[in-house]
Amino acid sequence: MKSVLVAIALFISTGSWAEPPALNCDRGPANKTFVKSPWLVYGCNDSHSVVVVTAPGSPAMPFYFMFSFTNGAYSLVGESTGSKAVTDAAYGELSKLTSPQVQSLYSEAVASVRRK
Repeated sequence: MKSVLVAIALFISTGSWAEPPALNCDRGPANKTFVKSPWLVYGCNDSHSVVVVTAPGSPAMPFYFMFSFTNGAYSLVGESTGSKAVTDAAYGELSKLTSPQVQSLYSEAVASVRRK
């Protein structure tokens, strides 16, 4: 699972012709529950962005959401083929999170690495 997260790369526009840095989201996971389903939360190396991945056994599996942090704001995207009913409900719940709440998810993911 962790190798899948490392493979997820988001390129951040730098406004120059140089190749933008890859975003690695391998800090974590923190175990969370959204819409009564287990999810794994990973923090990214930009110290803001967060990836939320279905935990093993989740009816939403396989699926991931990403809160990307660009220009001081979060945007939420999701992708894969999990149960549409569960993933739509999870999107509804996640899309209501405020910026401080998303940053808290990031902090929980990073803290879980320190506990291991």
